[in-house]
Amino acid sequence: MTETDLLAARLAASGFTDIVSLEPAAGGVVAHAGLATREDGTRLFAKTLDDPGADIFAVEAEGLRALAAVPGVHTPGVRLATADLLVLEPVEPRLDTAEFWATLGHMVGTLHTTTGSERFGWHRDGWLGRLPQTNTWSDDGHAFFAEHRLLRWLTEPLVSAALDADDRRALEHLCDRLPDLVPDQPAALTHGDLWTGNVLADAAGLPVLIDPAVSYTWPEVDLSMIWSCDRPAPSEAFFDVYEEVAWPHDGWRDRMPLLHLRELLSQIAHGDGEWGALDVIRKTIAPFRRVRA
Repeated sequence: MTETDLLAARLAASGFTDIVSLEPAAGGVVAHAGLATREDGTRLFAKTLDDPGADIFAVEAEGLRALAAVPGVHTPGVRLATADLLVLEPVEPRLDTAEFWATLGHMVGTLHTTTGSERFGWHRDGWLGRLPQTNTWSDDGHAFFAEHRLLRWLTEPLVSAALDADDRRALEHLCDRLPDLVPDQPAALTHGDLWTGNVLADAAGLPVLIDPAVSYTWPEVDLSMIWSCDRPAPSEAFFDVYEEVAWPHDGWRDRMPLLHLRELLSQIAHGDGEWGALDVIRKTIAPFRRVRA
C-alpha cells in the first residue's frame, strides 16, 4: 500500500467516503499528507502516520487551536482528529515575498508578546515529530531547556550511537552554563517547530502555521528554527518586523546556533541527520569541551 493509499483508506474509514481525488502534499518529513477533493468540490488537508502515537493528532489539534486563539495568529481549522488521522481546512503553498514574510514576522511577534507565562512547559506532554516532548511545568527556564529540550535526546538510540562521550560531556557542560549564555526572559506560547516547512498560506495568501509542538518557553527557540533552517532571501523581512514588534534581547542572533541544538538532536533521533547535523552540533558545542589535564 502506498502512502497515498494509506491516507485514502483512513479518510474513508473515518467517514470521508466522497473523496474523488487525493494529491500528495510536498514538504513534510514525518507524516503522509495530502490535499483531498470531495464530490462537492470542497477540499481538505489530511495527514496520517504509519504507526502514530496514541494521542499525537489530538495533541497537534489542541496546539493548533491554542495558537489560533491568539488574535492575529492563523492556523487551519481542525475538522477531525483521531488516533490515526488529522483532517484540517485546506492550506496552500506560500509565496516567498518580502510582504509575506513581514506579515509572518508580525504574527509571530504578536504571539510571543501577548502570551506571557510565569512557568515553562504545558499542561500535557506532546510530540516533536514522531518522538515524545516532555512539557513538565518548571519555574526555571534554563533548567527546563536543559532537561527537556537538550539532554532528553541523549537517551534516544540514534543520538546515543552518534554522540561520543566527549560530545555528551560538552553538551552537559553547555547546559550547566546556560544561565550565563541565555539571559533571563519570560516564557511565551511558542509554536515549537517553526521551520519553513511548517509555514504555509491560506486561500488569501496569508501565513498559516501548521504542525506545532507547543509549549511555554523562550520565544528565541522559535526564532532559532527559522533563523537556522534553509530559507529564502525574502525571509529577512521576518526578522526586521519581528524585532520591531517583540524587541528580543540584545545578542539574540548569537544565540541562534545554541538554541537550535534541540532541533539538530531531534533530527538525528528521527534518522534525518544524514546531511551533516552531527558536524553542526560538534561545531556548536566545541567551546564547551573540557580540556583534560
